[in-house]
Parts: sequence; C-alpha cells; structure tokens
Amino acid sequence: MPVVGIIDLEVAFPAGRRTVREMHELSGRPVADILAWTHCPEIPVFGPDEQAWELQADIARKVLDRADIDPSDIGQVIVGGGGDWDRPSWSPAAKIAAELGVTRAHCFEVLNFCSSSSAALQVASDAIALGRTRYSLLLFGERVARSIDYTDPESVSLFNVGDAAAAVLVGSDNVRFDLLRAQTRSEPTWSDFLSGEIDGDRMVIRLRGRRRGISALYLERYQDLVRETLRALGLTPDDVDHFVINQVDRRMHERLLDTLGIPAGRSVFNYHRLGHMSSTDPFIGLCDLRDAGRLADGDLVLLATSGFGFSWGVTALRHRA
Repeated sequence: MPVVGIIDLEVAFPAGRRTVREMHELSGRPVADILAWTHCPEIPVFGPDEQAWELQADIARKVLDRADIDPSDIGQVIVGGGGDWDRPSWSPAAKIAAELGVTRAHCFEVLNFCSSSSAALQVASDAIALGRTRYSLLLFGERVARSIDYTDPESVSLFNVGDAAAAVLVGSDNVRFDLLRAQTRSEPTWSDFLSGEIDGDRMVIRLRGRRRGISALYLERYQDLVRETLRALGLTPDDVDHFVINQVDRRMHERLLDTLGIPAGRSVFNYHRLGHMSSTDPFIGLCDLRDAGRLADGDLVLLATSGFGFSWGVTALRHRA
C-alpha cells in the first residue's frame, strides 16, 4: 500500500471576537473564574456576517494552489465537526466543492464533534490506501461559539470554546507528514453528559449534571490510546518529539504529559492566545510547530483529540523535511 499522509495544511480565524469582559457581563461570573478556563482575554468567533464555509474555502484554495493540485483530482471533500453548519440540513462539503471547482468528488460530513479531525483522517487515509481516491480534502470549522449560553453561569467551563477553520490535503504524493497509525475509541455511557437543546431560535450546549470521574476518565483514555499507538509502532513516549492536543483544559493537558513522561517543552500550548477551537485544534498546533520552525526531518508528532460522545483519538505522524 502507498504511504498516505498530509501533503499540506492551513488554518485561519474569523474576524469576530467574544471578550471575557462580555462573558462576565452576560453571566455574572467573576472575570477570574472565566480566565481560569479561557486563559486569554478574548476568543475568536464567527461574527453575524461571517460564513464558516467561506473561510474554509479560502484556505482550501491556498492549500490546493501551493500543492499544485487540480481540483478535478480531488476524490473526497470531507467536512468534520459537530453539525453546527452555517445552515441546517445542508452540506458544507458540497458547497465548498462547488466553490473550488471540485466536480468529481464524493462530498460528505463526518460528525464526531471535537474528535472529528481524528475520524476524518482515518476515513480519508483508508480510502486513499485502498485506491478509492487519489486525494482527499479535509475541512474543519463551524459556528460552535453560537451554541454557548454566556448568560448561564454554570456553563463557564464552555466559555473557552471558539471558532476557527482548517484545511488539510491528504494523499500519497509529496507527503509532508506520513500517517503512521491512528487509534480511536468511545465511552458511550457518557453520551448524555453534554448535549444540545433548543433555546428560542438557536441550539445551546448544556452540561447535564456534574458526573464524578470525568477528569480521571479523560486521562485514562488518552493514556491508553497513546500507549497503544506507540506500542504498535515499537516506540515509547521518549520517542515523541511533539505532542499536540485539543486545547480544552490546560490542567488536564499538563497532567497527561506528566503521566506519560513527555516534557512540556515537546508539546504545544497556545491557551494564552486562543481558546478551544473545536476540531481545528490539532491542526492549529501543527501549523504552530511548522511556522515556528520546530519540526525537523523524522520528528514523531502525536495528535490527540477528544469530543462529545465521548470519543478520543490519537494519530501518529512522521514529519518529512
């Protein structure tokens, strides 16, 4: 089978912002309480006149142009997320394909919430390895922030959620990151802990109680998947050069690194400037590494994701200079 991996990728952010001061005024929670979750004074969000699909299409065009890929060679256009698209009952993948001139692809969505990046990478890499398509264009980014109820003081742990977009080109030619292995798993008994409900003319996300043990479960699942992934590759945590994780909870991030024995200097921390950008988080971290010149030939990169459901994913990549 051919070596499948990421050929190129790009991320972008909307112009809109939600500030901690606004969150405080709406919720009544002290600014310090909110900053304990956001770690930054404002979060990127799509404004009322911004369309997520347009931002995705813009960066997808840049990626295709840089890779010199004809849109007619794209066999899959996949949009990953939780389903909070610009319009209900609508395919953003098809809309973006039409905008880019991709006319011979299967266009569809993968819904696994913040772990959609792991799921979509698996779907795309399997299709390419089996010869079903030559290239897959993966797109991430939706209007998640509009589902946060800032007037609910009990939802403060969700106030760090924001919006961004990512475009990832997957194939087997001129690969920049070899996709070595991916492990995914769900804990279905936790499916009702977080869910949406209709509130007036919009859907909002609600915490369903305060179930004990969620932090311990997160750590356990992440540890298991990281170790399974590395063991299958004949590697150990000492071999990990870069660990990129969803930027949900800095404390949990630090505990996981400590438990695995991976130094914090080998991870990506952007809490000081961004919140949790849903399914785009791992690609923001990967672009951060690339743009900062921190990637060397042969570096092992682990992308770790988690999302509603609850699902976890760990993807191992090998960088090619």
